[in-house]
Amino acid sequence: MRDVHATIGIMVLCANALAAGWGAVAWLRGEPSVWFWYLLRVAQVTVVAQVALGLWLLISGNQPQDELHYLYGVAILGVTLVSEGMRVGAAQRELDEVDDVEALEPAEQGALARRVVMREMGVMTIGTLLIVTLALRAGASAGGFGV
Repeated sequence: MRDVHATIGIMVLCANALAAGWGAVAWLRGEPSVWFWYLLRVAQVTVVAQVALGLWLLISGNQPQDELHYLYGVAILGVTLVSEGMRVGAAQRELDEVDDVEALEPAEQGALARRVVMREMGVMTIGTLLIVTLALRAGASAGGFGV
């Protein structure tokens, strides 16, 4: 089971790195990307699967080589959840600047939607970058990613 945990750990790292890279390029270009959201959701699923398997290993008596491994695993899940909350807050801040969205012209509504998506992409991209760094450290604290 440890080998599966290590393999999923590599998937967490790769999926979040891909989402972070895609999101960063799209954000820097100022172009909303539908693919970013697909990549992000895949990355989030890998995080949940990794944490669930890690908890199962812990319950079954398997201990990591380094106690910090627990901290990194929980931090990765925490960053995932906090990023989602911040995404909602970022969108709300953009919407709070408008009195009545429905009173806006269609072009203005489109521009508002674009600003909301770009702000959300920025928040989630930073979250995935944090997850990549935490996943690297978690892998190192577990003795490496050797499968």
